[in-house]
Amino acid sequence: MKIAILSCFYPYRGGISQFNACLYGELGRRHDVKAFNFKRQYPEFLFPGKTQYVTEDDEAVKIDSERLLDTANPFSYTATLKSIRDWNPDLLIVRYWMSWFAPSLGYVTRGMKGRCKVISILDNVVPHEPRFFDKPFTRYFLGGSDGCITLCDAVAEDLLRIRPDAVYRVLPHPLYSHFGKRKDRFSMEEKLGLEHGKKNILFFGLIREYKGLDILIDAFSGLGEDYQLIIAGEPYGSFDRYAGMIDAAGKDRIHTFLHYIKDSEVADFFSAADVSVLPYRSATQSGISSVSYHFEVPMIVTDVGGLKETIGDKGTGVVVSEITAEAVRDAITRYFANPEIRETCVKNIQKVKKELSWETFCDGLLDFCKTL
Repeated sequence: MKIAILSCFYPYRGGISQFNACLYGELGRRHDVKAFNFKRQYPEFLFPGKTQYVTEDDEAVKIDSERLLDTANPFSYTATLKSIRDWNPDLLIVRYWMSWFAPSLGYVTRGMKGRCKVISILDNVVPHEPRFFDKPFTRYFLGGSDGCITLCDAVAEDLLRIRPDAVYRVLPHPLYSHFGKRKDRFSMEEKLGLEHGKKNILFFGLIREYKGLDILIDAFSGLGEDYQLIIAGEPYGSFDRYAGMIDAAGKDRIHTFLHYIKDSEVADFFSAADVSVLPYRSATQSGISSVSYHFEVPMIVTDVGGLKETIGDKGTGVVVSEITAEAVRDAITRYFANPEIRETCVKNIQKVKKELSWETFCDGLLDFCKTL
């Protein structure tokens, strides 16, 4: 089968690009796969981070792709559509995670619909930080898809609210397995400048308002001296408010690494962690949970979006019913007070890991394709 994937690949960085590289690699083992990439994802003034691109010393997977689509240039939409048509795939796979991409991706998918099967993998249907135009833009995009893949039930429910007749299948987010093996904890604590013998709490990933880092810092401020907090990720926006909270909570016990964490650095942080905390105010699924699974680090998560479904229901972490600092602090205390919680979570993670391979995900995607 000839399979085209239209999304972001190297040299773009981040979870979406990493996911696409893994998808490309697995599908490419059995099929003829071609990657169609963005020439420009966002104008720089719309991008909240330092850069959209990998740096020279990053070890991201390099995928050979055709860079065509500029979301801010409609003339590139027709060029992208023409190139994909000329390649004549049997299946076009498109990733969708925010409404900014609806006009460009929707133009291409609508132009391909009827020429081949079109499947959209939906990370989000309703953005974490919604705007008035999100729903109409998303409806436009969905009009070009024969079927949709969601990574959790919560996104499927959002999909059906916008398009009740949508044809879809839920396939859980596979594991990110390209970060290497877990490393020696003591050595990683030394490398990161952490104290030994502490209870290590990890907040990992891009720092955005909806991810609730302020809730975690507030929760941490009420914990004893035997705890330390590791914050690893690039801030999207000002970090000043968090910095003030860190000073008040005890700066000597909170260790910050405020930059984009390269693939080669990820293992360092998860190898040092006892638990990963996701105190999100809103969520669908989270790629961070896939990284935690890979390194067998249990999670403490708030009951939003698909987090309860993908973590709590599988027994791989602790679910906090209220999105408050007090509830998060209580969950952290309970987790460390009872070693059996960690042991049970790790055993369940080991079981889940067998189910969340890229081979299983791609088999499910192609099986879904046959039904369209």
